[in-house]
Amino acid sequence: MESVKHVIPWTSRLKKVLKSNGCKSTIYTNSCDTHSFFEFLQCLRNEEKLCDIKLETDDGVIVCAHKVVLVSVCPYFRTMITSFAEGDKYVVNIRDIDSNILQLLIDFIYTGKIMVTEQNVMGLLPAAKLLQLDYVKGVCVEFLQKQLNTSNCLGIKEFAEFYNCSDLLSSSEEYIKTHFLKVVEVDEFLSLSTEEVINLISRDDINVPFEEKIFECVINWVKHELDCRYDSLSKLMEHVRLSLAPEECIISKNIADEPLIKNNPKCEDFVIEALNFHFIVKKFPHITMPQTIRNSPRQTGLKFLLAMCDPSGIGKCYTSWYDPVTKLLHKTKKMNMECELCGLALIKDHLVFALGYNYFHSRSIEMLDLSSQSPHWKPTVDMLVDRNRFGVGVLDDRIYAVGGDIIGDSQLNSAEVFDVSVQEWRLISSRMSTGRINPGVGVLDNLLYAVGGYKYPFSLKSVECYDPSLNTWTPVTQMSTSRRAPGIGVLDGKMYAIGGDCQDDGSSVALKSVEAYTPIDKVWSFIPDMHFCRVAPIITFNGLLYVIGGFDGSTNLDSVEIYDTKNNTWTMEPFPTSVNGIYGAVVINLPSHLRND
Repeated sequence: MESVKHVIPWTSRLKKVLKSNGCKSTIYTNSCDTHSFFEFLQCLRNEEKLCDIKLETDDGVIVCAHKVVLVSVCPYFRTMITSFAEGDKYVVNIRDIDSNILQLLIDFIYTGKIMVTEQNVMGLLPAAKLLQLDYVKGVCVEFLQKQLNTSNCLGIKEFAEFYNCSDLLSSSEEYIKTHFLKVVEVDEFLSLSTEEVINLISRDDINVPFEEKIFECVINWVKHELDCRYDSLSKLMEHVRLSLAPEECIISKNIADEPLIKNNPKCEDFVIEALNFHFIVKKFPHITMPQTIRNSPRQTGLKFLLAMCDPSGIGKCYTSWYDPVTKLLHKTKKMNMECELCGLALIKDHLVFALGYNYFHSRSIEMLDLSSQSPHWKPTVDMLVDRNRFGVGVLDDRIYAVGGDIIGDSQLNSAEVFDVSVQEWRLISSRMSTGRINPGVGVLDNLLYAVGGYKYPFSLKSVECYDPSLNTWTPVTQMSTSRRAPGIGVLDGKMYAIGGDCQDDGSSVALKSVEAYTPIDKVWSFIPDMHFCRVAPIITFNGLLYVIGGFDGSTNLDSVEIYDTKNNTWTMEPFPTSVNGIYGAVVINLPSHLRND
């Protein structure tokens, strides 16, 4: 038998060797030991040493563990194990959890680490909820929120409802409301029940600029399984607000002449009701019509936030909301900074950043928090470089300032990025192949593109893209036309370079040509020209490209051009003539408390 060593008491002739000099007692914590402690326990578990509990899943797989570890981390196991009687056999059946998922969660209990993937998240979340592992549940919700798109949002919403995940349910509902027109085009929508379709189309806050789109999605849903869904048509049409559709649209073949409507007396009554509404409104404009479910406007909050110059020309910038449905400009928010041009960037759906520049100071940034009860522009962290005439883009909730020039110096081939989570600008170590003044900036497939621009004495047709994961700029196929300050729009997997101007040895000509880049084919191809030459900001909204206002080389334009990719055509609408110049634009979801300001 091995003898146990003892502590040998220390004795000394010296007295009061540890006489106090007034230091207070101190507690020291070795965090390294805590980490290594759990690592060691995980090693013991992997070797099935000192394990005192076995967890058996429905497929017969057994996962070994230590009771004290499970109890210390997991409330579910704490309740279970502390209720065991002495002498109980510690083999516990864990039902309805896949063995691979259980192994991941037990690993997490020991290590604090969890790998969430597209393949395991649907199993991890309900299992984490059952075991009351709130951290794992939270990261699964966060993962699914980032995965939301038009093809899966309805399924994720149903999943969230089934497992009572309120945060995920709220996010999926918000996504569906915002992207309604795209959601109704996917197969998942056609698989919804009558009650689910009614619940969706009856909402006041779905983003539908044209009520006839609601009518179209109802007809498409009924026709998908006509024999068993026809009887539901009248129930659905009760929630289509036909009175909000233009009268000419009701009379056209789209609605009044739809065979399913003409052959359904109750649905025909809805059409007559809508036509009567339009007749009374036109004939007796001063009469207030009683509101019903079918003539009450939907309370969509999607607006365009526009950055404009001060008509007095003193360098002040301001922003206004523009409603693309009513075609009206609303409340103005003045900025503090003075600048000649101003770009906008939207982060986390409610933080709007204005990046302005002038010939005196070009680092100033201001922020507008739309979630505030009384939002106003506030200065925030300045850029690192005194840039002038740079491009602005947003990728992964980070703002990129690309190219530009330093006053009195050469064109810049550098870029910097702002991380809102840490409120810090950082220079990107990789540089573009050439300096670019007024480059267009677009984001497609998680890559940031710098498109065209100007380098003395010519406009550029070259294009390059930045990959944040590799921290590298890579040249891609150049455009057919040299463009300075092209508007950039991204829609349906393509990037559009719109207008801009072409500068050649001192002379400058505004452009109305447009070309589109397809990353799969790596080619640019022309689409039809706009009606007017423009240097203007671009917005993607409801599956359309909006080119707002702009400058034609001699004057500011008071019109909007809209490109429909399906018809490959441009249409034009008037814009409020009080606007002098529009230099930045983003789509915002205006909170309800600001809509009546």
